[in-house]
Amino acid sequence: MRSETDSRGKYWVMTFASLIVTVLFLIFLPEWFWVVLPFLGTSFIYAMDWA
Repeated sequence: MRSETDSRGKYWVMTFASLIVTVLFLIFLPEWFWVVLPFLGTSFIYAMDWA
């Protein structure tokens, strides 16, 4: 059970890191922000344990 919680925590960290990168891309390179959206979506899905 502990390893499942640890892996979900890792995915939450990846989600927030992807969110920060997405916001930075949206501010500085708005035409390229869609490139990082799959990372944000995938990490969020894994963090919520929907996959």
